[in-house]
Amino acid sequence: MKKIKITIFGRVQGVFFRKFTFETALKFSIKGYVKNLFNGNVEVVAIGIEENVKKFVNALKIGPSSARVDNIEIEKLSNSTNYDSFKITY
Repeated sequence: MKKIKITIFGRVQGVFFRKFTFETALKFSIKGYVKNLFNGNVEVVAIGIEENVKKFVNALKIGPSSARVDNIEIEKLSNSTNYDSFKITY
């Protein structure tokens, strides 16, 4: 299982980015969470099969049509926190 933290920069709040991320996570069987950050970015933790995580990240690079993704940072996670589903957190 691949486990990463993704930070998405751009116009990604107030444009249904979390909803898009949630629906995309379900499509690719990704577990973890998505949340808005106070600085206007979005944070995602994604856990899943490497191929599915790759497809998930590629979808996030595009985002919903109302969003503008300027940049994405990906950090490998090695902690033992596991998730049994994908959630939108606040």
